[in-house]
Amino acid sequence: MSRDGPDIEALAADIVRADTVVVLTGAGVSTASGIPDFRSEGGVWEEFDPADFHYERFRADPAAFWERRLALHEAIYGESEGSSSVGPNAAHEALATLESRGHLAATVTQNVDGLHAAAGTEAVVELHGNASRVVCEDCGCRTSAAPVRERVERGDLPPRCVYCGGLLKPDVVLFGEALPTPALQRARDLARAADVFLAIGSSLTVEPAASLPTIARRADATLAVCNLESTPVSDVAEYDIRADVTESLPRLVDTIGGSSG
Repeated sequence: MSRDGPDIEALAADIVRADTVVVLTGAGVSTASGIPDFRSEGGVWEEFDPADFHYERFRADPAAFWERRLALHEAIYGESEGSSSVGPNAAHEALATLESRGHLAATVTQNVDGLHAAAGTEAVVELHGNASRVVCEDCGCRTSAAPVRERVERGDLPPRCVYCGGLLKPDVVLFGEALPTPALQRARDLARAADVFLAIGSSLTVEPAASLPTIARRADATLAVCNLESTPVSDVAEYDIRADVTESLPRLVDTIGGSSG
């Protein structure tokens, strides 16, 4: 399979002809925004112990959990989301453009940074939650995480819900927690409905998201992989584009923009 222009042009034509196009994004879409990868060499889990972010750790010692959570947040985003340089990159913007032009039905993401929504994408399925929110363990109320982090910095540990007094947890899937059933079911339904399924910036090694391209292919979707490295489905994908997603996705958008279908 070619990995440059001819693939982009053919994939663009398939997208234009498709009724339903679905995207799955992974860490490779966020690293270009300055967000470090978690699992790769030199990634976040070499500096932090994943056990500190296990759900059992949260329940057993929520104060210590939140102290480590604050340190993790600062390592990923800088001193604060508002003052950091972290923001949507060209790949996020390209996907938002595809959606706004009616070519993209939904974006399923493994990322928790909220950058797809920040770029303007509206139909986002967040498999692992969103780090910009917190959720009360008791009443289920979801609120912004920024004020809670400020409380943690002031020593308000563990932070509790202002409505019911329940423990507040980052609204992300911790180790030891299952993915939210509605999000996972929605992602699987989208994969089955897709005419074209694009896996972008994901190693496709972390389940259950890693199974989504296979679900789509079994339902006769055209499968495209856009990633710098090979993935477990690269050999069976119709398109295996090995390129920087901040370059390949804008090129895809430009090609679609000039396609008559």
